[in-house]
This record gives sequence, C-alpha cells and structure tokens, in this order.
Amino acid sequence: MLISTLLSEQKAALVVMPLGIILLAIAPALISDSAQITLITVLMYAILTLSWTMFSGPTGYVSLATAALFGVGIYVAALLRGTMPIEVIVLIGGLTGFVFALAIGILTLRLRGVYFILFTFGITALIRNVVQWWETHFGGTVGRHVLGASNEAVYLLVTILFAATLVVTFLVKHSRVGMALQAIGENQDAAAHIGIHVTRIKVLTFAASAVFVGATGAVMATRWRYIDPSIAFNPLLSFLPVVMAIFGGTSKLYGPILGTVVLVVLQDFLITEHPYLYLLLFGLTLVVIVVWLPGGLVVLAQKWFLKARIQWAKLQMQVRRVRRR
Repeated sequence: MLISTLLSEQKAALVVMPLGIILLAIAPALISDSAQITLITVLMYAILTLSWTMFSGPTGYVSLATAALFGVGIYVAALLRGTMPIEVIVLIGGLTGFVFALAIGILTLRLRGVYFILFTFGITALIRNVVQWWETHFGGTVGRHVLGASNEAVYLLVTILFAATLVVTFLVKHSRVGMALQAIGENQDAAAHIGIHVTRIKVLTFAASAVFVGATGAVMATRWRYIDPSIAFNPLLSFLPVVMAIFGGTSKLYGPILGTVVLVVLQDFLITEHPYLYLLLFGLTLVVIVVWLPGGLVVLAQKWFLKARIQWAKLQMQVRRVRRR
C-alpha cells in the first residue's frame, strides 16, 4: 500500500510540476506589473525554502546559513555586473554558493543539534562583518549600486531557477540519495553502520542545494539595484525559509511552496496595511503557526482530504441503501 501511494504521488507530481512551470512562464502576459513584482518575491523565497528543504527536511539539520550563501551571490553580481552577461553572472553566483557551502559543510556537518545551528548562524554573522570591514577599509564605501535588469528579465531568471530547484529537489527526494538522507535523519549512527557515507552525502547535498541560493542572490541584486551587508546578509533570509518550510510542511514537495505563498502574501499585506505593527503582527502569526500547526499545512490538508473522503464514502453508502429499497 505504501509503495502504491508513493508511486501515485510521483505520477501526480510529474503532471503538476510541468503544468505549474508552464503557468509561471505565461503569467506575465496575464497579470499586472505589481502582481509580477510580488510573484518575483514569492519565487525568490520558494527557491530559498526548497533549497533549505532539500537538505534540512530529511536530515533534521536546521541550517541558518541561507543568508550567507544568498549574500555571497548578491556580492558576486555587485562585483561582476556590467562586465559580463547576467546569465553568466548567475552561473558564477551559483558556483560561488556551492564552493562556500562546501567549505561550510566540511567545517560544520560533523556537528549535530544546536551546535550545527549556532555554527551556521555564526558563519552568516562572520561573513557579514568581514564584508562590512572590507568595504569600509578598502572599498571606501559600505553600500554598492548594482546595474539593474528589467522586471521581465528578473522574472524569467527566477522562474528558470525555481523550475530547476523544484526538479532537483524532486529527483533528490525520490532517489537513493534521498533515502540515505532520510536514514541519516532517523538515525545517523545506524545509517553509517549499514554502509552510508554519512559525511560525504551530507556535505555534497548541502553544497548542491546552495547552488540555487547563490544564483538567486545574483539575480535579486539586479532587482534591488542597491546593496550593502545588512541587505545582502539579512538574518531574516536565514529564518524565513525555515519558518516557511515548517509552516507548509516538509513531508510533501508542495508543502514548502504552499507555506511560502501564504506567508509572503501575508507579509505584503501587513507591510501595506499595518506598516508600524508589521513585525509584531507577523511575529505573533508565526508563533500561532508553530503552536497550532506543528505538522504544517500539508498535515492540515491531509486531514481535510481524509474527512472529505470519509464523508463521500458515507454518502455513497447512503445512496446505495436508498437504491436497494
């Protein structure tokens, strides 16, 4: 029964994913400019959340290094924009994210629990302060202006990155690597005992997920056009993907995406309608989410779906009884 369920979920994903990507591709012709800007933000956070889920979802390692990897991609664009095509810069940003994540993974992924969380958060703070010190002493200024790109170009690039992140996350989740990561999350010592190269798989998966984070940072730098260390290495970029993934639920691939959409829309609404109370209201909302939805929207949707199936089955039984009479 479990195998048949997994196969049906994979078949559904193979239908839904291409349709979703096609809809995103044609969306600019159907929506307003303001809606397109909001959708760019949604796609940005969806990439960060899926990338976080790719590694942290099955292993249970809560990484707070997302802001560091994203900021590295931003500064790649700040340094190279105007010297080469934006597509090449995005590729370099992704490669730089991979290299930094590989170094972070080699240093930290032998740690467990709260030590790993604190180390990754400390790495983000360290890189931010190093960049700020370098800019102050050698750059002559803390902030940088980045040659911008049109909303259409930025939207196209983040859509391609989102599609790539979605496909890679799906392939990893339903591969031997995904099974190994799941085994590591359940019992790392037992996984090592049965022959899984625990450290190697953790480091390489963590580095692979960072490719999309760094590339997205390079794209968004051309959208924001002005950056400094506080913008590039904003701690919220480490915490929000974690919250979005937990809110949506990491057990299903659509969970992090659903959580991202809901929270980004909520964030935009609160900033627009209640700018002075935004952080307070958003923080209270997150607390309520964590307390009342520990399994995320995925679990809630599954409960509703199960109740609907039970009600439908009862209705069918009642109809059959009436027909027999």
